[in-house]
Amino acid sequence: MAVQQQVIDGSYDDDGKPLRTGTLWSCVAHIITAVIGSGVLSLAWSTAQLGWIAGPISLLCFAIVTYVSAFLLSDCYRSPDPVTGTRNYSYMDAVRVNLGKTQTWFCGLLQYFSMFGTGIAYVITTATSMKAIQKSNCYHREGHRAPCSYEDTYFMLLFGFVQIVVSQIPNFHNMEWLSVIAAIMSFTYSFIGFGLGFAKVIENGRIKGSITGVPAANLADKLWLAFEALGDIAFAYPYSLILLEIQDTLKSSPPENKTMKKGSMIAIFVTTFFYLCCGCFGYAAFGNNTPGNLLTGFGFYEPYWLIDFANACIVLHLVGGYQIYSQPVFAFVEGWFGNKYPRSRFVNKFYTMKLPFSPPLQVNILRLCSRTAYVAATTAIAMTFPYFNQILGVLGALNFWPLAIYFPVEMYFVQKKIGPWTRKWIVLRTFSFVCLLVSIVGLIGSIEGLISAKFG
Repeated sequence: MAVQQQVIDGSYDDDGKPLRTGTLWSCVAHIITAVIGSGVLSLAWSTAQLGWIAGPISLLCFAIVTYVSAFLLSDCYRSPDPVTGTRNYSYMDAVRVNLGKTQTWFCGLLQYFSMFGTGIAYVITTATSMKAIQKSNCYHREGHRAPCSYEDTYFMLLFGFVQIVVSQIPNFHNMEWLSVIAAIMSFTYSFIGFGLGFAKVIENGRIKGSITGVPAANLADKLWLAFEALGDIAFAYPYSLILLEIQDTLKSSPPENKTMKKGSMIAIFVTTFFYLCCGCFGYAAFGNNTPGNLLTGFGFYEPYWLIDFANACIVLHLVGGYQIYSQPVFAFVEGWFGNKYPRSRFVNKFYTMKLPFSPPLQVNILRLCSRTAYVAATTAIAMTFPYFNQILGVLGALNFWPLAIYFPVEMYFVQKKIGPWTRKWIVLRTFSFVCLLVSIVGLIGSIEGLISAKFG
């Protein structure tokens, strides 16, 4: 009765939780914050490995695949009916309802590993950008041939400290402002990367690069690099593992799945435009010398202040991006402990802390300890394996097929009751198999690159 009264009053949703207020534009902001991350910086290098035909086509194909995945998954937010059914608050909830307990464990293992890995990638990228600011200023003062070299470790520790503080934000519903700031930052540095590449092409007076991409010593090396490039592109696009968490922030009128599909289309269109601009103009500007990270590889030296500004935007964006991928992990850990130890003060007691120039903050000891340990772990691993392109490739390949393709397709079969060997079943099975092959070759190439970088 209490829940029904709350729903009637309009202050709570149909599940008894506080009224969701997310809109199409907050949805787009969350998606852009999640998608345009460190991956965009590797796309010029990926295009260079694949060449002028395979590179742009690969970017467009991954965009289409990402939208198909988002389209299928957005209907899984409510079950059994996508408009009036019971809410699934997370990816794992949807898998549990549609595919059963065994596949839920497999999904959860992959999902949280992927989120953890993305946190590692963001620590590496942030440190690289902070180091690039120092190097840019050094080159400006002392010349482009000066021995300007700095360590990553200090910057990784600094970013980790900031994330320990920011991680105390309770959940997704308190993060809209952070996502908006992060989305603006991602637009800014992507546009700067595109602009600098375009200006470099004009300065060169010609378009560099070739149809086959960067030459390699032999066919095997060429294949490893091409496979790694596919892994990098795979990392740059999909956001399936947090799609339902974003959808859970949306108000229910119009139906959440319709808003999510429209938001996905807008966000993927925008990100694909920037991806093509950064990837293609970066390759056109530098050809065979395209750096692994467009804004920190120092293909550009001047204007140094613009390089500094772009890298500062990357840092600010990844502060929010790290949280977008970490909050579902935090929610799972705290929910599990809350259910396991409902009477523990360590787990369930909250204390109010008032900080200057900010609203009161509810502090929980479990939250403080678990989130601090999580941030410390991602930072420590990033310090051990600070290899930008290779880490992105491994994570992208691991993430791509199981989370972005396999589970959404299988849940769609259950939701729509699609029988074996029907036309739609054959099309989606073929689609899933092709994506599996891409994921496998991307993983092989990226692991080979990581081994070579670490021990070669």
